Amino acid sequence: MIAARWKRLAVVTLLAAAPGGALGCGEVDDTAEPGPWWAGLPYASEVVSFTPGEGAGFGEGNLPDVVLGPPQGKGTTSASLDVLSLGAGGEIVLGFGDRVIVDGEGADFVVFENPFYADGDPDQVFAELGEIAVSEDGEAWHTFECVASPDDAPPYVGCAGWRPTLAYEALEHPELSVAITGGDAFDLAEVGLSRARFVRIRDLWGVGASPSQGFDLDAVGILHVE
Repeated sequence: MIAARWKRLAVVTLLAAAPGGALGCGEVDDTAEPGPWWAGLPYASEVVSFTPGEGAGFGEGNLPDVVLGPPQGKGTTSASLDVLSLGAGGEIVLGFGDRVIVDGEGADFVVFENPFYADGDPDQVFAELGEIAVSEDGEAWHTFECVASPDDAPPYVGCAGWRPTLAYEALEHPELSVAITGGDAFDLAEVGLSRARFVRIRDLWGVGASPSQGFDLDAVGILHVE
């Protein structure tokens, strides 16, 4: 039911934002509310669906805004609380409105969680890992291979949720760079896609250093956008 509710919300949002969607030709909607301050920046702008897992709930009262727009990173030694906990095995699908992730040189998009280094040691990551999949049509999904076990040490190649999100001013960096933002970067070429409109994050329960409330999603940003 929750997933269906968010699907309906996404449809309503898209219809309301469509040019002339609710108005006659040439009319101007003087009552329309201004968009968020980050509206022109390359981040996820809609929650398409959310299926919480066991233990979810943290941040749900702030949906959809809590996972839209830029992340609220705290750096390498502290975890942001401006997140949505997916719960054990929970998953969420985000969209980007009229923006499209395209395959360019190197990584194409970034997923932001709230991991941090215990005692500042990069080999001691407090991580809650997630599986990432992408789709151009919202139906056919292409999944990045994330192979890790609770006993593995980083790097967790192909997984999200283990590289800290850095603190930065989003308006000062409209074109994203992982060196500035942190986060886990993904390349569409690795799954054989040239374009993607949707990103799905699924919690990998029991993999990573924290078994608390599953993957804590902060945001998703686009490195190569069309």
